[in-house]
Amino acid sequence: MGIAIKKPDDAVGSATPAIIIGLFVAFGGVLFGYDTGTISGILAMKYWRELFSTGYTNPKDGLPDVTSSQSSMIVSLLSAGTFFGALFAAPMADYFGRRLAMILNSVVFVFGVILQTIATAIPLFVAGRFFAGLGVGLLSATIPLYQSETAPKWIRGTIVGAYQLAITIGLLLAAIVNNATKDRNDTGSYRIPVAVQFAWAIILVGGMIILPETPRFLIKQDKHEAAAKALARLRRVEVNDAAIVEELAEIQANHEFELSLGKATYFEIMRGSLGKRLATGCAVQALQQLAGVNFIFYYGTTFFQNSGIQNSFVITLITNIINVVSTLPGLYMVEKWGRRPLLMFGAVGMCISQLIVAIVGTATSSTVANKVLIAFVCVYIFFFASSWGPVAWVVTGELYPLKARAKCLSITTATNWLLNWAIAYATPYMVNDGPGNANLQSKVFFIWGGFCFICGIFVYTCIYETKGLSLEQVDELYAKVPVAWKSVGFVPSVHYTDVRDIADVKHGGDLTQLETEANEKRNGENATHLESLPAKAEV
Repeated sequence: MGIAIKKPDDAVGSATPAIIIGLFVAFGGVLFGYDTGTISGILAMKYWRELFSTGYTNPKDGLPDVTSSQSSMIVSLLSAGTFFGALFAAPMADYFGRRLAMILNSVVFVFGVILQTIATAIPLFVAGRFFAGLGVGLLSATIPLYQSETAPKWIRGTIVGAYQLAITIGLLLAAIVNNATKDRNDTGSYRIPVAVQFAWAIILVGGMIILPETPRFLIKQDKHEAAAKALARLRRVEVNDAAIVEELAEIQANHEFELSLGKATYFEIMRGSLGKRLATGCAVQALQQLAGVNFIFYYGTTFFQNSGIQNSFVITLITNIINVVSTLPGLYMVEKWGRRPLLMFGAVGMCISQLIVAIVGTATSSTVANKVLIAFVCVYIFFFASSWGPVAWVVTGELYPLKARAKCLSITTATNWLLNWAIAYATPYMVNDGPGNANLQSKVFFIWGGFCFICGIFVYTCIYETKGLSLEQVDELYAKVPVAWKSVGFVPSVHYTDVRDIADVKHGGDLTQLETEANEKRNGENATHLESLPAKAEV
């Protein structure tokens, strides 16, 4: 079969423009990852902690410091902003379009960065964190939406998964910049890492100005000519090419068929098949967070310091490098293995790694134990980065019909951020010592390991295999296959251009029955056509 991800023989035109565009749009993940990564290092910077202290003195060294509640508020406010941003992403993406929405999202993000850069006290810094989070939340729902609607189906998983790769690169860049400025004894220690984010936003906006709108959004807006031009640009073929005409007709027919089953109100998307798919998307995003990765990237530097590990900034830098490198095999395996096997592989590996960290960290605190702890944290990061990191975004980007895609993606992404916020807010109280804190330290990994076990059960029972299917064929998959474990090997057969006309007459209905009737109608028309042909003259 070979190891390369090859373009199918029936794929028309060139995939290069769509791949390049999809990978560039993934760059928006750098904003998310970098902003997430900077706060971990900033919270551990001596100058920042003294400058932003409001009177609290750290009993360990007698120096001014911020409290656990202030740390949790500063970290979690970004996630609170992203939660609301993700919810607002749907109306923005459906009103302005996917492309223009991303430009506006970036402007909101830049405003938050400005507030953080000029801040010298907690209130303004927190406000900046919220608005930066609002921008990140808007982007985090819109970027996978844009990617999934423009990418060729045979490499869609890799392209959407590249969003997670960009997030890991952002985390790594943040670790590098934090490590370079951590010893400065002036406001540059935190202002430089924060202000670097202006560059990421400028790059993203500059690209989005010249990129095309997604053909599926244009179809949704009844802009058929513009949709044809956009798809032709993505496939690098002529606008009137037969393959372009056919693909657009199928997208249009699928959209009309779905509309015949009901409108995509917020009430409707929580019912029936759509409700099932929405619940799956929310659960996969929630479990991605509950697997515990952001504990490491939000509080890793502080956790390693409290565990007695020297050079905690360097350890954080190493974990970020592993995070980036480990994402690459995941982008390959998501198309070679498929979504279900890769997620199961990750769940098992993460569970074992987390439990080893918990047991070793709880049983002993020797130098050898610290090395084991670091090693298996790195192993855990490998399993996460190569599976649940990118594939959660891939799965949610593929699940929904055009009429509901923006709304559903915004809700699933908001779920991710809601759990992100909860973990960011609760972790200092769970891990640290002090009055009212649980002081779990390494025992917290028992919790993350337990959720990783749940991840494995969830994959088997709920994740449908969507590798190699178009977004329209995913609708057929859910209509025909009742349970997730029977989805492997599904072969699509519906032509929505045939089914749509019957569905219009019957106002929806069972897809399998409609397909049967469409085939009967086509066969009957073919038979009538053959009968009408003149008989062959005898020689």
